Amino acid sequence: MNEKSGALLSVKNLRTYFEIDGGTLKAVDGVSFSLKRGETLGIVGESGSGKSVANLSLLRLIPQPPGKIVSGEVLFDGRDLLLLSEKEMRKIRGKRVAMIFQDSMTSLNPFMRISKQLTEITELHLGYTREEAYRRAVEMLETVGIPDARARARGYPHEFSGGMRQRVMIAMALSCKPELLIADEPTTALDATIQAQILELIKELKREMGTSVILITHDLGVVAGMTDQVVVMYAGKVFESARTSELFSRPGNPYTKGLLRSVPDPSHRKGTKLYQIPGLPPDVARLPPGCPFAPRCEQAEEICRREYPPFVQLNHEHHSLCHFAGEVYNESSGRRGEREAARDAVVQWQDDEPPVTEQRG
Repeated sequence: MNEKSGALLSVKNLRTYFEIDGGTLKAVDGVSFSLKRGETLGIVGESGSGKSVANLSLLRLIPQPPGKIVSGEVLFDGRDLLLLSEKEMRKIRGKRVAMIFQDSMTSLNPFMRISKQLTEITELHLGYTREEAYRRAVEMLETVGIPDARARARGYPHEFSGGMRQRVMIAMALSCKPELLIADEPTTALDATIQAQILELIKELKREMGTSVILITHDLGVVAGMTDQVVVMYAGKVFESARTSELFSRPGNPYTKGLLRSVPDPSHRKGTKLYQIPGLPPDVARLPPGCPFAPRCEQAEEICRREYPPFVQLNHEHHSLCHFAGEVYNESSGRRGEREAARDAVVQWQDDEPPVTEQRG
């Protein structure tokens, strides 16, 4: 997790809490991960697991109050972003680290033309003149595949479709050729065809610009096709981290196993019931003792409800937060089973239009 290891980003014991009525909500509680230059890291988990808050914390975009980054390190290219002044952070946001936010409609200013929102970035960070910035804006809109870019640049966000607005967000994020791109659910609310186009666009721009990417998603199909390594989050904590191929073939955590089993399999016969993890995610302001996943875990034993689990190293790049991580890992590796079948289903899902399933919170 340093310059010698080739890591561009190293996050250590990050904690972000929110003060709410009745207690402290530990949205991110001791999260650690690293990202090598030129690679893509997927962060997955159910809604409320802390994925978005963790990455907003990297850029210090947590509203204070009620939120507060309590502790930790965010080493970007050797500098701890949590120790920089706000003036220094403004030089990094948008220039060296950029973010694609979840909802493009609320992230774009509805009262400003698209060109204005794009030119502000390069004028501020790259010192472009108004004319240079406008040319760069049109060039970036063309790069992300918006037709008749010069004319469309004069439009307003409401005149663009959801997919086109998302392309504008990507153009804005990449205008200064950042070293790190954080994409927070970049395909949310888009249909399957547009989703595939947006993901392919990110992959292509990553190849051309050499940008490292953090991809936040709940979609394991996206993770399988886009990432080099994966971090699985639950209740504000990292439950498992591994290389992508390793995690899909040899999960070492019951929660990860549950997520993989929840992937719709196109080969299943019509009428086959879709698996879902029982119960609901916990209230992170009132976590029970022991493992946060124990009330929902089919493999939980008494120790799981009594003692907090250790973070077990399964191999050089594979870790799992579980009392029985070794047993789960060995069980996964001993046969093809559901885990590898789920991985294959995910890859197949990438090639076809995803099946429509009932949404669950």
